[in-house]
Amino acid sequence: MSANPHKNRSGAILTVDLDAIRANYRLLRERAAPALCSAVMKSDAYGLGAAMVGGALYAEGCRHFFVAHLDEGIALRPHLAPDAAIYVLHGPPPATEAEFTEHALTPVLNSVPQAAGWRAHAGALGRSLDAIVQVDSGMSRMGMEPAEVDAWLAEPGFLDGIRLLYVMSHLACADVPDNPMNALQLARFQAIRARLPACPASLANSSAIFLGADYHFDLVRPGAALYGIAPNSASDNPMRPVVRLQGKVLQTRTIERGDHVGYSLRYTASETRQVATVSVGYADGWLRSMSNIGVAIVDGVRVPQIGAISMDSITLDVSAIPSARVQPGSLVDLICAEHPVDAVAGLANTIGYEVLTNLGSRYYREYTGAAR
Repeated sequence: MSANPHKNRSGAILTVDLDAIRANYRLLRERAAPALCSAVMKSDAYGLGAAMVGGALYAEGCRHFFVAHLDEGIALRPHLAPDAAIYVLHGPPPATEAEFTEHALTPVLNSVPQAAGWRAHAGALGRSLDAIVQVDSGMSRMGMEPAEVDAWLAEPGFLDGIRLLYVMSHLACADVPDNPMNALQLARFQAIRARLPACPASLANSSAIFLGADYHFDLVRPGAALYGIAPNSASDNPMRPVVRLQGKVLQTRTIERGDHVGYSLRYTASETRQVATVSVGYADGWLRSMSNIGVAIVDGVRVPQIGAISMDSITLDVSAIPSARVQPGSLVDLICAEHPVDAVAGLANTIGYEVLTNLGSRYYREYTGAAR
C-alpha cells in the first residue's frame, strides 16, 4: 500500500503524463511550423489540471494560451510567467473589461458590442489594448458574421484603441479531412480577412493542423490533440497517450447462473461468474451510457463491465483473471494505452473531449514527467 494517505483513501487514481503532453506539443509545433503553436487550456486543460499542464507547456516553449472564460484566465495567470499571453475565447462579459487588464488577459472579440466595450475601456485608460477578433466562417456559433463585420467596419474609428493581434475563425469539420466544409470555411475566412486591416491570422485547431499548410496561417490552436485525443478518427493516432485512469476494487463475489447485477437487473449471469465492484461511477464522469458495454483492462486482458453503471461504482466480470489479482484495493485500468480515451468515447457513443472533461474531482491525481 502507498505511504500517501490521500492516495490510499481515493477510489481511483488519475495519472497525467506531462512528458507526453510536451511531446504532443512538439509534434504539433513541428507540423505547423513556421506558424506559432499555442495551447488551448479551456475546461481546466480538458479536465487534466491547467496549473500543471500550463507550466509544462510553458517549459516546452509555448507562449500563447487560450481559455474559454474570464475566470479560467484569472485562475491560469498565476501559473504562467508574465511573457505568456492568455486569450479568452468568449471575450469580455459586459462590464468586465477592467478585469482583463487587471489580470493581463487578452480578449477574443466576438461581436460589435464586445469590440465597442473594449474600445471604450482602451479610451478610458488612454492607451491601446491588444485583442483578437473572431469572425464566423460558417459554424454559426461564435464570432462576427459577415453582416456584422460590415457594420463594424462602417463604424467611425472602429479600431481606435484596439491593437489587432490576430483575426481568427473556427472550423466545424476539420476532423473529417475530405469534408467539403473545410475548404468552404477556408475560402470564407480568406474573403473576410481580406476586408479587415492587415494582421496575422489563426484558423487551425488540432485536426486542422493535419489538413495542410493552407490552414495554418500564423498561429494554430491545438487543444484535444495535446491531451492524446486523435485528430482524425479515420487514421492512426499520432499523439502519445496522456491519461491513465485506474479504479480500485472494492469487493469481489461469485454469482451463479440466473443471478442479477446492478440497478434494473440489467445483467443476468448465464453461468457462474466472478464479479468485482470498482470504485468509479457516473459521479466520477464514467458515463452511464457505457452500462453493460464498457470494458476494463487487467494485466493486458479485456474484461467486460456488466450491469448498470452506478453513481459511485461499476461491476466487472473478472472470471478470466486469477482471483489473487482482483482483491480489495487492486487496481484495474479504465483508460490506458491499450484502451485509450477515444476507445472509451466510442463505447460511450460520444467523443474523447467529453470523456476527459467529465473526469471527476474525486480521483487522486498524480503527474509524471517534467512539470517545469
